[in-house]
Amino acid sequence: MPDFLTPEQRSERMSRIRSRDTKPELVLRRELHRLGLRYTLGNKRLPGKPDLVLPRHKAAVFVHGCFWHRHPGCNIATTPKSNTPYWQEKFDRNVSRDARVRAELESQGWRVFVVWECELQSGKRSSRTAYQLADEIRHARTLQNPI
Repeated sequence: MPDFLTPEQRSERMSRIRSRDTKPELVLRRELHRLGLRYTLGNKRLPGKPDLVLPRHKAAVFVHGCFWHRHPGCNIATTPKSNTPYWQEKFDRNVSRDARVRAELESQGWRVFVVWECELQSGKRSSRTAYQLADEIRHARTLQNPI
């Protein structure tokens, strides 16, 4: 099935896709802040520029879009029917980059957490996801450095 948009129209639409301050990221930030966690945003000195960095807990959090980062088993992670080879190559590069960045961060002693877009879609679900993430971040910290 051919693309129904001209190359200029497609370029315009694609340019509107943001890489930071997305709705799922803002939802997670608000929930984590409400739970008392403090973080910095987009640390450019770390591999992959994590969306949230919690230096006190040595934790890096990525908020991944299910479509772009290929969330396994998610309905949002569909493959377009037109120009499929291009998209498959694009998705493979994204997944491979994600794995490489995660390995680099972990080799530097960072704990890496990934939160998926679909886990932040509703109010109850986003609260539960943020609570579980905060618990994992705090719990692992106390296990590593018992008082």
